[in-house]
Amino acid sequence: MTSGVTTQRTSNLSFDFTGQTVIVTGGGRGIGLELGRFFHEGGAAVFLVDFDADALEQAAAAVGCRSVVADVSDSGSVQTVVDMAVAETGRVDILINNAGVLRDGMLWKLTDDDYEQVMAVHAGGTFRFTRACVPHFRDRGYGRVVNVTSYTGLRGNPGQANYAMAKAGIIGFTKTAAKELARFGVTVNAISPNAETRMITSIPDEKKAALVAQIPMRRFADPGEMAAAVAFLASADAGYITGIVLPVDGGISI
Repeated sequence: MTSGVTTQRTSNLSFDFTGQTVIVTGGGRGIGLELGRFFHEGGAAVFLVDFDADALEQAAAAVGCRSVVADVSDSGSVQTVVDMAVAETGRVDILINNAGVLRDGMLWKLTDDDYEQVMAVHAGGTFRFTRACVPHFRDRGYGRVVNVTSYTGLRGNPGQANYAMAKAGIIGFTKTAAKELARFGVTVNAISPNAETRMITSIPDEKKAALVAQIPMRRFADPGEMAAAVAFLASADAGYITGIVLPVDGGISI
């Protein structure tokens, strides 16, 4: 299925998010789509955000979420999404910063645009959406932010200097925002996933097999397997956990 949309639930774990409002960026496919599905099934009002209108429409229809086409690298678009969520539901409780793009190439071949676009979407989108949500979190004395970083941000990867820089930046941002926002009842955490997304499926079989061999669990995760970890960090029960980067990676970061 080229859209990446599925209709089968990938986890039996239950969390109750009834009455809460969740914004998930990069919600058109992969991890974002599955997170939207999970929060929706947990009772939340979910706003899936993506730049790809066609993928987003299919995703939202498949999982029953509200879809909002927006560019996470544009402050005006980001503010519009947050304002819309608050106008329709009266609140925003949880923000999942998952949006990302790839513009791979060896360092000496990367253009300014390759660098700027990856930084603007990954790091810039995380910054802009968190900043836009903070006033609403602060007013209510509650909020949960979960950012999606990467093993590449910790260890690097040839051909992805821009991506590694952006993902490493998200780790620094997560820790800083956690320190700044804790006094308002807001936690800020991150996951480092290792799921079979479009980035993985596009890798040639031989190289993919070599990557799998490095994973202690000998497989990439289904995107839906990220949901339980994210849901826990986004839950009220995780109120004393902040500033962490949780590997959900089958042991590859050990």
